[in-house]
Amino acid sequence: MCSISGFFNPYVNYMTDKPKWKGILEKMNRIQKHRGPDDEGTYLSSLCGLAHVRLEIIDLITGQQPMVRKRQERECVIVFNGEIYNMAELKAELLLEGAEFQTTSDTEVILEGYMLHGKDYIKKLNGIFAIALWDSNAGELYLFRDRLGVKPLFYTMIGKTLVFASEIKGLLAYPGVRPVVDRAGLCEIFALGPAKSYGKGVFKDVLEVLPGECITFGHTSRSKEFYWELKSRPHEDSFAQTVEKTAWLVEDSIKKQMLSDIPISTFLSGGVDSSLVTAICARELKKQGKVLNTFSFDFQNNDKYFKSNSFQPSQDRPYVEQMVDFAGTNHHFLECTNQDQLDCLYKTVDARDLPCMADVESSLLYFCSKVTDYNKVTLTGECADEIFGGYPWFHSQKAFQTNAFPWSDDMSPRQVLLSDSLIRELHMEEYAHEAYENTISETPGLPEDTPEEKRRREISYLNLRWFMVTLLDRMDRTSMYNGLEARVPLADYRIVEYVFNVPWHMKCPDGIVKGLLRHAGEGLLPKEVLWRKKSPYPKTYDPAYEKLLGQQLKEVLADPNAPVRTLLDTKKVDTFLNSPSDYGKPWYGQLMAGPQMLAYMLQVNYWLKKYHVQIQ
Repeated sequence: MCSISGFFNPYVNYMTDKPKWKGILEKMNRIQKHRGPDDEGTYLSSLCGLAHVRLEIIDLITGQQPMVRKRQERECVIVFNGEIYNMAELKAELLLEGAEFQTTSDTEVILEGYMLHGKDYIKKLNGIFAIALWDSNAGELYLFRDRLGVKPLFYTMIGKTLVFASEIKGLLAYPGVRPVVDRAGLCEIFALGPAKSYGKGVFKDVLEVLPGECITFGHTSRSKEFYWELKSRPHEDSFAQTVEKTAWLVEDSIKKQMLSDIPISTFLSGGVDSSLVTAICARELKKQGKVLNTFSFDFQNNDKYFKSNSFQPSQDRPYVEQMVDFAGTNHHFLECTNQDQLDCLYKTVDARDLPCMADVESSLLYFCSKVTDYNKVTLTGECADEIFGGYPWFHSQKAFQTNAFPWSDDMSPRQVLLSDSLIRELHMEEYAHEAYENTISETPGLPEDTPEEKRRREISYLNLRWFMVTLLDRMDRTSMYNGLEARVPLADYRIVEYVFNVPWHMKCPDGIVKGLLRHAGEGLLPKEVLWRKKSPYPKTYDPAYEKLLGQQLKEVLADPNAPVRTLLDTKKVDTFLNSPSDYGKPWYGQLMAGPQMLAYMLQVNYWLKKYHVQIQ
């Protein structure tokens, strides 16, 4: 993977002060270097500048960017972050149309395809991507993002200048982009976080290219259009046909995403999602006489402190061991200590540029740092729960009856540490409800949908637009912070398009959670793994970790200059720290409960201080 960044202004001539603007491009590269430690480059013309840092996965020799192609007087330049998994088929088609290639990179396929077919060529790409493309003839700069938002792309306007970057920190490297957060931004942090509204960047005037969107910046106008949107369609396949098609789509996506010029690996939790990815990858590599590297994650002493509950009914390790024996992989058990989690709590803010999923994110960042000792590419089982209905709220009557985000339906746990004045000022319930209603109003449906099926579509769409994107952001930032490319084959847009329209009695046959995916995996996994009850990403149950968090928060609040002091009520914090160690029900998802609230507030304080955030 990589990072991209740059700027565009049709009313200036950057070539009149070339050293200055080249220096800014280099600074934007430097601050995002973790995403692409292997190579870097810049391009500057009179109207725009483009920058790129590269993690070498495909075409290690000749795939440098920015990539420039000239046809007579026309010059087109591209910077691209991602992978195109149907590159081989597209390249074959372009060769028949007379295209000439100088490299074996997917970047050149996109550029040649655009030069022959225009910006609609983006519709042919199957992959994950954020793209900026400059066309000198048209005098236009295009920003594209993949259909599901796997790869990030932020932008802002400074006067008439467009500034864009893979990460928010890239924008902040441009002169005049200030880290300002207004009341809406605070609502994003406290009412919605660690999620955020799609299209927004939390910081004032920072926006995000939406999934499936193309934005055109030209001399006189700016236009937005969606080249892809999820649509509802009648499902006419039988259950047997649905299982067969789902199985084919899953296997095809996994095999496509094995594309790499360097060795790949997989994350293996012992759950059905990562086990399917692992089984198929291991089988395909065996045909080449190769052994797959796999990685599982847990916490030191979790065998001692683990508490079985409805969300996490069992530990992962016995199922991991069974899968390792079954698939014949070269497996690595990775463990995280309390101190590792705590140290990485702040690194995840550096990676995300925002407070995030607390130790649910910091532990993953730590594990990714260990995976890179062995591999630079990995495939994961992320997104199956959002697509196939794996979370409890897909099956909960409460989620059907509550007009709120089903993973965060009660604002009171979010307000337990906040000052009363801040609560009165922010109107958090109204902000979250408006965000929820906006998504509900967008949900694609069919006239013949029953009220129950309509609500199921709404819950599914909420998950795709919010919860899944939060986890995709987590995976992208924690992996790329360490120079690791993490792929998500179960989030292939073809799978999403198909499964979104599969009726619930087929997705969850006989009440079996993710039953469709399990039936599609028949013959690929041991029965015990295939039909194992869902268990989420692991977290520590060590009470010593909670104590570490409490001590750190007390130290922060003892500092009169700590920025979070103006937002919290110290008496509420004391009461919270002295309450029972469970600290109540989760306030976001399944894993973020009391200890994660402490960790989140530590992240908020670090973020405000590190980024010199100005609150308006």
